[in-house]
Amino acid sequence: MPQKPKLGQNLLVDAQAAHKIVAALGDVTGHTVAEIGPGRGAITGILAGRAGRVLAIELDHAFAQDLRMRFAPDRVAVVEQDVLSFHFAAAAAEAGERLRVIGNLPYYITSPILLKLAASHTALELAILMVQREVADRVTAQPGSRDYGLLSATVQLYGPVEQLFTLPPSAFSPAPKVHSTVFRWRFAPRFAELGIQLGIDEPGFLRFLRQAFAQKRKTLANNLRAAGLSPAVAASALAQAGINGKARAEALPLETMAALWRGLEEQLPVSKQGA
Repeated sequence: MPQKPKLGQNLLVDAQAAHKIVAALGDVTGHTVAEIGPGRGAITGILAGRAGRVLAIELDHAFAQDLRMRFAPDRVAVVEQDVLSFHFAAAAAEAGERLRVIGNLPYYITSPILLKLAASHTALELAILMVQREVADRVTAQPGSRDYGLLSATVQLYGPVEQLFTLPPSAFSPAPKVHSTVFRWRFAPRFAELGIQLGIDEPGFLRFLRQAFAQKRKTLANNLRAAGLSPAVAASALAQAGINGKARAEALPLETMAALWRGLEEQLPVSKQGA
């Protein structure tokens, strides 16, 4: 009898959809692909015949054991581990190339996984990810839209994203109550074009974004003051960046947010704010 998912996964059972998802990776001949949460192997089986090597990152012991029995270890290396602790940089170094990532992400840890991938961006080339439709809408939202927020800004800071297609609940077992959307994420960090030094200014800017988006209903000025900036400093930096004092963070593109951050850095290090 097939195993039941124990860790919040809704397993893909639509074979046509599985082929479509793998196809979105492009030609993976000779390349290493990391699959997050392979479950019963609907996607793994297709990858095994196309990729040079598959790293199947699976936390569920029963699923991991089944995958080991089904696939040759030289084609599919089963890594029985939480993806949040998986070392993508080490895997990329061993493969001798940046990895391509694919996965049907468990709903309950989608955001942490996306942040993990962002933090591992130097080891990654491309990701094809399936998430709850509402999350995909947030990830790909544009500034000024209802769905744009901290997750949108953070993901897009590390490269362009685009929705590919949406699957109904019937494509999964057990069937969820929501639709799922597959999106493509190409890892091409925007720090240089935004005037931010990768690895040096990066932590400070990410901290600034968290402060700016802290309270969605508050204005950007209020969020900055709540983070410890004086009203005078906040007002001066907003004016210097050409931002209306009543603007909210979700209305502003990353270019404008970076200009504001640089202005604040000139007055006092943002990295010391809200510490």
